[in-house]
Amino acid sequence: MNKSLFLVALLFATVTTQGQTIDKLNLQYSYFAPKEIIKVKEGHYFIDFGKAYFGTVQITSKVPQNDSLIVHLGEKLESFHKIDRNPGATIRYRKSILSDIKANVPISVALKPYKRNTTGAAIKLPDSVGAIIPFRYCEVENLKIPIENIQFKQKALHYKFHDDASYFSSSNHIMDSVWAMCKHTIKATTFTGYYVDGDRERIPYEADAYINQLSHYSVDSVYTIARRTNAYFIENPTWPTEWLLHTVLMFYTDYMYTGDLEPLAKHYDNLKLKTLMELERNDGLISSKSPKLTKEFIKKLGFKKPNTKIKDIIDWPPAQKDTGWKLATAEGERDGYEIVPVNTAVNAFYYYNLVLMGRIAKALNKSEDVLFYQKKAKQVKHAINTKFFDTERGVYIDGEGSNHASLHGNMLPLAFDLVSEEHITSVTKFIKSRGMACSVYGAQYLLEGLYKYGEERYASQLISDTIGDRNWWNMIKVGSTMAMEAWDVKYKPNADWNHAWGTAPLNAITRYMWGIKPKTPGFKVAEIHPKMGDLLHSKIKTPTKQGVIYADFEKISANETIFKITIPDGMTAEFILPKTFKKAYVNKKKVKRKNETLLLQSGESLIKILY
Repeated sequence: MNKSLFLVALLFATVTTQGQTIDKLNLQYSYFAPKEIIKVKEGHYFIDFGKAYFGTVQITSKVPQNDSLIVHLGEKLESFHKIDRNPGATIRYRKSILSDIKANVPISVALKPYKRNTTGAAIKLPDSVGAIIPFRYCEVENLKIPIENIQFKQKALHYKFHDDASYFSSSNHIMDSVWAMCKHTIKATTFTGYYVDGDRERIPYEADAYINQLSHYSVDSVYTIARRTNAYFIENPTWPTEWLLHTVLMFYTDYMYTGDLEPLAKHYDNLKLKTLMELERNDGLISSKSPKLTKEFIKKLGFKKPNTKIKDIIDWPPAQKDTGWKLATAEGERDGYEIVPVNTAVNAFYYYNLVLMGRIAKALNKSEDVLFYQKKAKQVKHAINTKFFDTERGVYIDGEGSNHASLHGNMLPLAFDLVSEEHITSVTKFIKSRGMACSVYGAQYLLEGLYKYGEERYASQLISDTIGDRNWWNMIKVGSTMAMEAWDVKYKPNADWNHAWGTAPLNAITRYMWGIKPKTPGFKVAEIHPKMGDLLHSKIKTPTKQGVIYADFEKISANETIFKITIPDGMTAEFILPKTFKKAYVNKKKVKRKNETLLLQSGESLIKILY
């Protein structure tokens, strides 16, 4: 293409403006100017807005055009400066035709809606919004007036979001890019005012929402969208067994970040139901095949249809033989997991529900329930480790009657603290031998377990992996600016490019690599337990209800690291030292060797650690 056909220049400043708040959901518009406008040929221009958002394009012209204008919007490129008109999967593209352009009148390009995500159980947008799609690119054809007379803006719909509330940087630029992509995903996917699964369905699902919540709370201290979504699930549960078992996790996480007991008190009885304890057999284990899973119980769980089939999901998609899809790998995303009636994955989630319900009962001063849940959790842990652990191989099998060992059957017990200390080495060794044999959803628990049990270098390598396509870098490489539903379309043929359940690296970096979590409800006391792996330096800004935590890390040498931690007023923090430290100093004052936890007051603390 001749260079004269290019207009490689910014015609407008790349600033963002915000419009009115829409409806009571606190949705709002942001308007983004193009990053690049290129002349393809006469009357045909390609526009790149830099990132995908949910919305449409707003066009304002100084002069009229009394002829039609063809507008293309899409997420994916087919070739150099050409939007893919047939992108496949659930990657979005729309063509619209404007009959004319009036002078000095902002025009929001009308789009044809997709039936699946605007009907049925989909979260509906306010009527004033109209149809929107996720898009990064725009093409206009049949432009008869000079482009200098027209202003193009990406009209992006999203929930209120504080862009400057958080940041992360490090010596690993791949990790930085992945974190940034995940943060953008969190902002951009708030367009309904709820945590939805992505653009294909726009329906809240518990597992999707939980990962979304963890990541959102890691980058902004706006908790209302999560709380609205949590309340939604009380009356609108979804069919997978483990998705139901995420409900308690979501409510407990909100309590720890906000300190607000009201949702726990209000929904306590429903949370008890969502543990699925009523399906227990004598040894404490549960099964979705239990005869106790009656129509009456299904209605009590909140399902409108008492004949709803509740089934174990493990991971998604399942094996090729179960889907009807042609998948890149025959085993799908389950690593060959054998779904027997009483299995490890479901009961690992059940055990964690019992642990959290004990903590919730304690917060609500229900002393009898505290003892009850603690006793139940102890029973279930014993049953899992007695019946599902193969002592000869040193790994968990998939469940009762199975001899198969999978990544999922081992990473979930590790993440939920079920593994006995003497078996952590063999379990983590097996987990590492499986690689990324799970979906972007399963990766949440894979990373958690690895960071918690001394495998931070391997966990960080997974986050920043660039080899092959089962990694977050592949999402960036193929052109998405949001986390994708699957590692690649070949692993899920109907996958979309805007799924917040793919943001595990963001919350894992914040909550486990940097180790910044609430120690007590409402972040009155923070926990900071850094596990920096091979990083040479890193900075992070993490919002909390009490204010912002700033942290700075630098590896001076193989034997010395420096941390600078700034704690907001009204908060203290417990900084956990590495087990291998020899000497430590806080603000130049030597720490006693027996102290593995430092209590940091509000303000700045300088920590020097010698190995």
